[in-house]
Amino acid sequence: MTPFDIELQVFQNGDFWFRILLPLVISVVFSFLVGLERQNIGKSAGISAHILIAVSTTMLGIVQLFMFEHQGGDSAADNQRLIAQVLPGVGFIGAGVIMKGQKNIIGLTTAATIWATAMMGLVAGSGYILTSLIYGGFLVGFIYLRDIKRGINPFIPHVHHDFTDEEDASADDIKRHA
Repeated sequence: MTPFDIELQVFQNGDFWFRILLPLVISVVFSFLVGLERQNIGKSAGISAHILIAVSTTMLGIVQLFMFEHQGGDSAADNQRLIAQVLPGVGFIGAGVIMKGQKNIIGLTTAATIWATAMMGLVAGSGYILTSLIYGGFLVGFIYLRDIKRGINPFIPHVHHDFTDEEDASADDIKRHA
C-alpha cells in the first residue's frame, strides 16, 4: 500500500475527522491561547510562532502514524526518527528567544512555552487525543494562573518591560514582569 493509498483510505472511511482534523484543532486552540498570553505580555514569540510550531509538530505526528502504517505497522518500522528530530529542532528555536544580561536572563518562559506547545502538538498528532486535551488544558491553565497570581491580566495587551542591569527596579516590578 502506498502512502497515497493510506491517506485516501483515511479520507474514505471517515477517519479524517479523528486522525487529522481533531488533532490540528486541538493544537491550534491551545497554542493560540498560550501564544495570546505571550503576545499580550509583550514577549517575542506570540500567537503566530506558537501556532506554527504546534501545527507543524502535529502534522509530523500524523505523518509518523501514516509512515508506521506504510511500513507494515510492526515495531521494527523506522518511523520514530522523524519525531526524534523535533526535540533538538524546537530546542534550537527556543534557544533563540533566551537573552542573558549581566544580572538576569529573559525569555526562559517563552522558550518553555514554545517547547511545551510543540510537545502538545506531537501528542495530539500521534493520536493521543485525550492526553493532549488534558496536557493542553494544564499548560494553558498554568500559564494564565501564573499571570493572574502576579496581578497581570493575560487577556489584555500589557506593556512588558525587561529591566536592564543598570536600572533600579522594585522587587514587585521584577516579580510582575518576569
